[in-house]
Amino acid sequence: MADDLIRRVVEAGRLTASSMNGQPWHFIVVEDRDTLRQLGALASTGPYIAEASLAIVVAMEESRFAVSDASRAVQSMVLNAWSEGVGSNWVGFGGLEEVRPLLGIPDELDVLAILPFGYPAQPAGKGEKERKPLGQVASRGRYGQPCE
Repeated sequence: MADDLIRRVVEAGRLTASSMNGQPWHFIVVEDRDTLRQLGALASTGPYIAEASLAIVVAMEESRFAVSDASRAVQSMVLNAWSEGVGSNWVGFGGLEEVRPLLGIPDELDVLAILPFGYPAQPAGKGEKERKPLGQVASRGRYGQPCE
């Protein structure tokens, strides 16, 4: 991925709103092939990280709103990448303690997620997803009044 695209993705995370503007996150951009392989081995739900163009590891401070804030940053980066034709997803949700020493992340930060990024080998559906109808997941005014 081009440096300017990587910067736009990371900036999307950095500029995400956070509770009381706490910005409890730190993003580590990983491009080294060997480190990507090690991340893939450490993340049981994401062995494909080893083949990604790059990954962004999302670490966070401990605070009441850190998971919520860092999760919003994750979503901002993933959506920004997809808007640029780059695929991504969330790997892990905790259980990534072994990533800390690999990347030199201090003990006071928790690793929330690993985001692998790359160009899809096949077209990725162009927004066509199997989703419940809007009326089943959203209401207007009161619960049960469909928002259609």
